[in-house]
Amino acid sequence: MTQVQVVVVGGGVMGAATAWNLARRGTDVLLLERFEPGHHEGASHGATRNFNTAYSSDHYLDLVLRARELWADLAEQAATPVLDPVGLVNHGGGLAGTARWQAVRDALVARGEHAEWLAADAAHERWPALRFRPAPVGDGRDVLWVPSGARVRAADALAAMHDGVTRHGGTVRFSSRARAVEPLPEGGVRVVTDEEEVTCAVVVLTVGAWTAGLVASSGLDLPLPTLEVTQEQPAHFAVVRPDLLTGDLPGFNHAPDPDDPADAYFRSDVYGMHTPGEGIKAGWHGTGAVLDPDERTYAYEERQMADLRRYAADWLPAADPDRFEAISCTYTSTASTDFVLDRRGDVVVGAGFSGHGYKFAPAVGEVLADLALGVGPGPAAAFRLTGRAEAGARRGYGT
Repeated sequence: MTQVQVVVVGGGVMGAATAWNLARRGTDVLLLERFEPGHHEGASHGATRNFNTAYSSDHYLDLVLRARELWADLAEQAATPVLDPVGLVNHGGGLAGTARWQAVRDALVARGEHAEWLAADAAHERWPALRFRPAPVGDGRDVLWVPSGARVRAADALAAMHDGVTRHGGTVRFSSRARAVEPLPEGGVRVVTDEEEVTCAVVVLTVGAWTAGLVASSGLDLPLPTLEVTQEQPAHFAVVRPDLLTGDLPGFNHAPDPDDPADAYFRSDVYGMHTPGEGIKAGWHGTGAVLDPDERTYAYEERQMADLRRYAADWLPAADPDRFEAISCTYTSTASTDFVLDRRGDVVVGAGFSGHGYKFAPAVGEVLADLALGVGPGPAAAFRLTGRAEAGARRGYGT
């Protein structure tokens, strides 16, 4: 039987970030991942994500600004770029959208971050690969430009975290599925895999779409909120007008105007970014079908894809809506879209990242590592297992 200080179950970006944070503090940590490296079964695969700083709530701004520091640490330690400083544009949503983006601007400026309003024509002139519409307020507050936004090199970042765990003395074990997590009467936890049993002082669960199933099958006393698993289907659209990609194309968040009939086909907010070599990525946020993660078909839903192709035709003039590569990934969402970061006994859980978690990963890993070691201020109230809001509007902060 193997014995370590901390076992992290789930080697996607959140588990990898947790194990990296633990290992670089000298913790004897074992990271277990049920699939092979580079798999497409969960929510962490793919070449790029938005590093989206367009939040107005303190608990998310605290987390995302700390994440920026830790992404820089990871890049330095791994000697590889992790964030491309392309910036982020936010637009749309009608009158409510202007108020939403204004709240983001005010929150960022209050923290010393730059955020600038641009008129739609000026924004299009600067980034001709994107289209913009004047906002109904009519005062030039059409597009909120946030230079601190970036593009995460997601696949490179995940590999760098896995490498960082081993570089700092931890262990990463792929193709090792945790079948049961059993708190011991004398304290500590036994983790049962297909190959062995491992005992540890603390276990951290970061298994994404499999969280509720593992908790239930192990009989763990964790008051989880409802975690809804959906299959989402963004796509990379081929770039057919490279001449419009002048400079770095920023990531984007685009909210539909509920009062404009032209936006009636929108399924949700749209997020996207340019992925060099693959095209311009765009996706609806949190509109996929609910499913069992072990029974995915990976096939896209035709009507949703038709609407996404229409979006590309209307709003992405550098892209070809008829040439695309569909992407299948999972969201594991809470009703409020807030994360679950907390500890009960010797079990720590990180879950419910609701399609907007990747950018936060190194800071989430730091919080979960603190919980495992019993140090630090603990998670923000919105992330705790008790006292959570169980209802709320889904926000357009997609990855």
